[in-house]
Amino acid sequence: MGALSHIRVLDLSRVLAGPWCSQNLADLGAEVIKVERPGVGDDTRHWGPPFVKDAQGQDTAESTYFVCINRNKRSITVNLSKPEGQEIIRQLVLESDVLIENYKVDDLAKYGLDYASLRQIKPNLIYCSITGFGQTGPYAHRPGYDYIVQGMGGFMSVTGEADGFPGGSPQKAGVAIADLFTGMYASSAILAAVIHRDRTGEGQMIDMALLDTQVAMMANVASAYLSTNEVPRRWGNTSPIVVPYQTFPTSDGWMIVAVGNDSQFRHFVKVGGEDHLADNPRFSENPLRVQHRTELVPLLEAMTRKKTKAQWISLLDEHGVPCGPINNMKEVFANEQVQARKLAISVPHDTAGTMKLVASPIRMSATPTEIRTAPPTLGQHTDEILREYLKLDSSAIEALHKHGVV
Repeated sequence: MGALSHIRVLDLSRVLAGPWCSQNLADLGAEVIKVERPGVGDDTRHWGPPFVKDAQGQDTAESTYFVCINRNKRSITVNLSKPEGQEIIRQLVLESDVLIENYKVDDLAKYGLDYASLRQIKPNLIYCSITGFGQTGPYAHRPGYDYIVQGMGGFMSVTGEADGFPGGSPQKAGVAIADLFTGMYASSAILAAVIHRDRTGEGQMIDMALLDTQVAMMANVASAYLSTNEVPRRWGNTSPIVVPYQTFPTSDGWMIVAVGNDSQFRHFVKVGGEDHLADNPRFSENPLRVQHRTELVPLLEAMTRKKTKAQWISLLDEHGVPCGPINNMKEVFANEQVQARKLAISVPHDTAGTMKLVASPIRMSATPTEIRTAPPTLGQHTDEILREYLKLDSSAIEALHKHGVV
């Protein structure tokens, strides 16, 4: 039994931050009921290509985006614009511990599905709302998108090549980090709220905002500004205070070299057959290398291009120089450590046959995470949920389908 096997989550969220949160809870054992729009479903079901392929190599209707954030869930389709659909949600709330939603501020109030309304029928409900800018403030009613928030929250101001270098400009992350971190913070908040409820019997509202999360995760960068009033700037893949501490090209790809002291620098250039660089008075000590980086780095790049990535990693590891590859995803899943940790898993799926997913990174000795079911097809569990929790018979369920309620 998972650590959260006693918890039921009603998930009205779509796209990334909310589903990422509920998937974390599901991996830990919670039962998650995913509520989707009839006939359409979560927006990310249609975000492709790429789509998951079946055993014959043909595309299924399952987008790779959707499946990465919706395993271990059951899907029910409910039309929230209909009073009968709203009543289904209220009945499911009575059977649930947690509700997660990411509608615009006040959108659910018109259906009587906001926290103020639902707490009247379930006082101990834990209600987690995820929005771009939170429930208060002048931006509360603005739609929030990860890309915009990465810019507004300062992340892009310190990400990308420095001004004056080729390609120097602000850069977003390769994945939606504001969404993902908000989902992780929301998971933690919900777990804290569950503990509080178990101790006191009191439910509560959780107000999560992408912008709040993005500013908070700036960590030492934000702290440095608040302490000094100096605006941090972009340094790309280099360090402002250590050289060489950056990416380098090899004959067949890229690697990272993180030289932390003068001895490591000497080993680095010796392995590359350029011992003289360590004896050069402009490069012999780190402060000098920082001062003369524009002269030194091109010489090091010419050196690193003479060997393959694998050759460099092996030689530098042998000589104690911190280094690592920059792997593409094929190389990631071929890596022996990734394979040893079993980060790629396969689960049976109704349309794909077998679906490959990334395992949860959470490792617990007593209550391990478990991938119990593949991401659901749209409305896959509608009828069984209506029977199980609302005690409806076949004729009542058929009527709901006929009238477009589910």
